Amino acid sequence: MKNVIRLFPSHLLRPMSLRIKLVMSYLLVALGTILILTLAVSMAVQNYLVNAQFAVLHQEATYQAEQLEHTYRFFGNWDNVLHGNIEIGSPALLVLMDTTGRQILCAQPAPLAQQNCDDPTLRQALTTALSGQETKGNLQISTGGATVSSLYVSMPLEVNRQTVGAMFLSEPQLYPNSFSSFLEQVNQAIIIAGLIVALLATLFSFLLARRLTQPLESLTIAAEKMKHGRYAERVTPPKSQDELGRLALTFNAMADTIEADVTELRRQEQVRRDLIANIAHDLATPLTAIQGLSEALADDLITDTNARQETAQRIGREVQRLRRLVADMQHMSALESGQVSLDLAPLDLYALVNETLIVLTPEFESAGLSVSNEIAPTTPPVLADSDRITQVLLNLLDNARRHTPAGGSIRITATPGEKLLTISIDDTGSGIDADDLPHIFERFYRADRSRTGTTGGSGLGLSIVKAIITAHGGTIRAESTPGQGTSIVFTLPLASK
Repeated sequence: MKNVIRLFPSHLLRPMSLRIKLVMSYLLVALGTILILTLAVSMAVQNYLVNAQFAVLHQEATYQAEQLEHTYRFFGNWDNVLHGNIEIGSPALLVLMDTTGRQILCAQPAPLAQQNCDDPTLRQALTTALSGQETKGNLQISTGGATVSSLYVSMPLEVNRQTVGAMFLSEPQLYPNSFSSFLEQVNQAIIIAGLIVALLATLFSFLLARRLTQPLESLTIAAEKMKHGRYAERVTPPKSQDELGRLALTFNAMADTIEADVTELRRQEQVRRDLIANIAHDLATPLTAIQGLSEALADDLITDTNARQETAQRIGREVQRLRRLVADMQHMSALESGQVSLDLAPLDLYALVNETLIVLTPEFESAGLSVSNEIAPTTPPVLADSDRITQVLLNLLDNARRHTPAGGSIRITATPGEKLLTISIDDTGSGIDADDLPHIFERFYRADRSRTGTTGGSGLGLSIVKAIITAHGGTIRAESTPGQGTSIVFTLPLASK
């Protein structure tokens, strides 16, 4: 592997945090604003002074032009005018041009160089003035070894409304003696105020950045904890209802969903494990009995003919138990997956209960129980599959029979509603403990822990009942008081009239 040479320490290469980025951005905005303000003020002051000097120069040029026009009117030509005494300020450059474009005068102070009289900008300004247009601008004039910026005004000379020449007057662009000091003080005041503003902006931006990033830090910490399996972690939403507040609420809602999903997955995993354990237990019991009895027959340990026949019958019963368990599991799986199609038709539940009781009456009589169908004959029909509802009644009534002692009673009632018929099967049996009541419709759940596959069913009966009722679009629940009895209440949709 190639060796990597680090030019900078690793701690300097770390990306800046969002809080530092926000503070830096606010500070840069403040400093940029201060710089722009300083430049704007300096330029405004300089423009003001330049415009003021242009105004003064224009007044001087106007006065000078009036004097020249008055003199020309008196003498009648430029030759006589030039023999007179033309007064100009010592720092000024005065140039005259007649109507033929000939430069007839170029008066300037001694320090100025002679080539200033032939400057192209000067000649262009005079030519424009001869056409009757007044111009002004900036001219770079030479003073021997240096160049000085100078302001100029060029205007036509008119006598009796006729142009007789053009005048060019220029003065060096000079600021007042106190201007530099004034501008320096202005800039200094702006810089001091800017530093104070920058300090306040830094403090404000730090507080604002902290307020903005603190919820994000809380979200990050909560997300890290959730990553390690702590799905109950939540964040405290900020008081503001801005984007951060909505983000915190959305995060908590997402966490609730994840926690619920994980809890449900764990519950389903536990149910799967319990299901496998229950199936293994319910399969192992008859298989163990079949193996033991088969080995006894194979080893001639049972020699008596009647005993051998009884053993063979026991093996047959255990095989039937296995087949019943497998059939119930297949039936349950088909119902839950929706692979079982229902033959729905209007069904007279009163008549169906009577038919079911005819089949079960011998068992109830031998158990010393009384059973009554208290459904009114005029009860409206339900939309249901006759065979599946018969299976529901057989399961529920047989379950009630096994948990009701001799001398008890079982009642079947029905109450019509707007769209559903509510059916209730009530017994006076031993009841169900409150801890077991919520789980009796789960697969392989047995409220009586002492019951086994021999003394009870497969543990799928009530689960199959619930799956059938749910497939019909109904609901089922259990109500029980230990020692007083149990009521299984389910609903079925009424048939359309």
